[in-house]
Amino acid sequence: MIKRFKESLDTAVFTTKFVLSEKSPILYVFHYEEDGSWQFSGSEENLTDDDYKVISLKEMINLDSSVLDISDLSEGYMAYRKTISDSWVIEPII
Repeated sequence: MIKRFKESLDTAVFTTKFVLSEKSPILYVFHYEEDGSWQFSGSEENLTDDDYKVISLKEMINLDSSVLDISDLSEGYMAYRKTISDSWVIEPII
């Protein structure tokens, strides 16, 4: 079975300029319960509003298809990994 998100590929998702421009690996994924939004980010810390970008889910998958492995991530949960070759760890967003 091919894994895919339940959301449309045109769905807007949040990421960072570091993932887009500097090819920072996606190490953290959040699926927020409040509004069902998704956020994909690397290991950068102390981010400001200017660091965030909005792209389509399709663009995110094209950047890193391994996010399909957590396409069934429930709202209110996050997935993280130490490196892109590690398996995703899933736990509730605190």
